[in-house]
Amino acid sequence: MYIVELSFDDSPERLAVRPAHRQKLSDLREQGKVLNAGPFADGSGAVVVFDVETEDEVRAHMADDVYYSTAGVTVASVREWTPLFD
Repeated sequence: MYIVELSFDDSPERLAVRPAHRQKLSDLREQGKVLNAGPFADGSGAVVVFDVETEDEVRAHMADDVYYSTAGVTVASVREWTPLFD
């Protein structure tokens, strides 16, 4: 499992592509590839929890979603995570 942490700035480009990004996340959730995702309450960024085996899989899903390379979105970290609870 991997956690992707994003940070945001005020760039309007991010908001323009956000609906398509959220649809991709919904599709990945239906496929069992995303466990959960959502923004921080203060709007400074977000977290996406990928339920995949390798970082390469995470990077491939990110490459398929323009949101991750859009102005206003910075990938702060991609980290492997071992949850304590299912």
